[in-house]
Amino acid sequence: MEFGEILKGKDVEGKEKHVPAIDIIREHGHAKADYVRVIVGKEVPHPNTVEHHIAWVELYGTTKEGKVVNFGKMTFEPVYTEPTASFHVNNIDDFKSFCALEYCNVHGVWQNCIEV
Repeated sequence: MEFGEILKGKDVEGKEKHVPAIDIIREHGHAKADYVRVIVGKEVPHPNTVEHHIAWVELYGTTKEGKVVNFGKMTFEPVYTEPTASFHVNNIDDFKSFCALEYCNVHGVWQNCIEV
């Protein structure tokens, strides 16, 4: 089995609750910082119970030169947190794409990528 075989995306039922939405936020706040925000359940809220929740989100970026950068992973506590993660990205104009992964404890790993 290949890793790609376990990833689910926009073509699978339940995408509204599972496919991570990726937003680019430029020049935010006093520091004028750039962020990439990942939201799971942006269109339709995902359940957030102990029995069914989003456990984590990861963000990757690909530079214009082809280097893959791992921006990190955020884990969520069911009931007490919402599956939204913001990653401060330096030199955001050096990137050509961003990809997010998220894990639902019931429905597995989901992915989404955007071109900048």
